[in-house]
Amino acid sequence: MEFLQQLKERAELVEKAFEKYVPQESTYPSIIHQAMRYSLLAGGKRLRPALVIGAAEAVGCDPQRVLPTACALELIHTYSLVHDDLPAMDNDDMRRGKPTNHVVFGEAVSILAGDALLTLAFQLLAENAKTAPADLVVRVIQEVAELSGSKGLIGGQVVDTISAGSEVDAQTLEYIHRHKTGALFRASVRAGAILSGASDLQLQALTNYAENLGLAFQIIDDILDVEGDSQKIGKPVGSDEKNQKATFPALFGIEAARRKAREAADNAINALEAFGPRGEFLRSAVNFIINRDY
Repeated sequence: MEFLQQLKERAELVEKAFEKYVPQESTYPSIIHQAMRYSLLAGGKRLRPALVIGAAEAVGCDPQRVLPTACALELIHTYSLVHDDLPAMDNDDMRRGKPTNHVVFGEAVSILAGDALLTLAFQLLAENAKTAPADLVVRVIQEVAELSGSKGLIGGQVVDTISAGSEVDAQTLEYIHRHKTGALFRASVRAGAILSGASDLQLQALTNYAENLGLAFQIIDDILDVEGDSQKIGKPVGSDEKNQKATFPALFGIEAARRKAREAADNAINALEAFGPRGEFLRSAVNFIINRDY
């Protein structure tokens, strides 16, 4: 419960910052801002921005210094969900217990809302130049762009999409998970660390942490899509099977998938050894992810 309280406190920091950075619904043209805020403010764990903050804390930095970047990572995550739910992709009607963006606003506005969230994210990444050295801000922008693009998030989504309905081997499945989901975990943790002046050794340890955390998260996500409670996870279970998506349970079985998630979680925790008490939030995040039911 302590971790959930800590996560809530960091989420509140981010929610407050959204009001500063994201246009109000009344801002013309209002329909696009309504659609952006509809998905962005629909709830969610705010785990990615919390990881930006957690990485900064692990290095010994004030979280306020990285808030624009924390918000940016959540905007990128939200844009990816808006587009992921579209009829041309997963064709999902529910997200976080609410009708998906395209169901409410139509496909055209939904596509544009995703585009606008992504564009605003890079505006916020540049905003950190007010509190961090310009060279570090440029480095973060470059890394987040790469990890969000065809070598990262989008690359994973592409392989996931074109693999639907066909047999996928373990190597391809891991590529999908490490890119479609893991890339933003890596981007979040590395961005927070870089802006906070992490040493090369600290950055390498946090990168190792993030990669294993992302893998564990996605494996648990796959498991929840098979045996989770749709009321808790906010969307119907079984969408992966419906869309003939490659998953760890489908390839290895539920129990083997759990073991792989546990192994990744252990690797993530071990990577934080050098950070001592300052890494406690990141350490607790692993235990939350591996035991979550939503």
